Amino acid sequence: MNTLLTVIIPAHNPDPGRLHETLLGLRAQTLPANLWETLLVDNASTQFPESSWLAARAPTHFEIIRETELGLSAARRRGFREAAGEFAVLVDDDNILEPDYLEQTLKVFETHRQVGVAGGRSTPRFEEEPAAWVREFLPLLALRDLGEGEQISSGLRGAGATRNQYPSFAPIGAGMALRRQAWENWLAASAPGLSDRRGGELFSGGDNDIVLCAMQAGWEVGYFPMLALTHLIPSARLEAAYLARLNRGIQKSWMHVLTRHEANPWPPLTAMGAALRKAKAWVSYRAWSSSAARIRWSGACGQFDGRVAE
Repeated sequence: MNTLLTVIIPAHNPDPGRLHETLLGLRAQTLPANLWETLLVDNASTQFPESSWLAARAPTHFEIIRETELGLSAARRRGFREAAGEFAVLVDDDNILEPDYLEQTLKVFETHRQVGVAGGRSTPRFEEEPAAWVREFLPLLALRDLGEGEQISSGLRGAGATRNQYPSFAPIGAGMALRRQAWENWLAASAPGLSDRRGGELFSGGDNDIVLCAMQAGWEVGYFPMLALTHLIPSARLEAAYLARLNRGIQKSWMHVLTRHEANPWPPLTAMGAALRKAKAWVSYRAWSSSAARIRWSGACGQFDGRVAE
């Protein structure tokens, strides 16, 4: 078997229904089965599907790997270290790749030799249609469509910039594709303590850290619309309390990763300074007035918290 590409699926207590669709999406891939493998990383799960159940749904060349250290970055590190391919695609256990996703990934890397990390469209399939006010916060759920044009980075620091810059179109974790050299750069440089998903914690710095580590190693990163997937969104993720927690966690971890990579435009705060800003933001955002206002305020609180040295 000439393994060119490895699909890595980190999973902590996965929902069987959504994982079922993820695996069927992989079985439908147009890339010949002898060119790729799938690694399902059981990340310290307390509930996990039986091997026989998985085998009935899994694509060819499928393996289950167990990682006892809880956390998305820990699961990804394990997957990268076990990968046989020269390229990898990170697939969440609620993603359905378009049938040509893996084939298009190899074409992207063949055409763009300096691109080390690539991503594309992530469009939702909702279990329940969200209320109109929720749509403002859908980007928090790793949903995006930046249109038909490709976008490729041109370096970490543009002309006249005083700090590193994070590309607005940089790949998200869902469907992120990488060259082996780029993920090895991340493995060598990644900080195990950086905030990322751990069980029920809603941090998300790992995706950004991968991108910035690759760019610091000299790789370009890019958005390629032909890389398309569907993200399954259960109703619980549209609830105001969840979105508030998510926004707070994302903004806090965003500050941590920007600071680590000398890309943070906001100065550090003391614990007292953060507390005062949160109190002021409660009023300025009118956080009591609506669910949307409370979610916005929660994001501001996360940003303030993330600027306090830990």
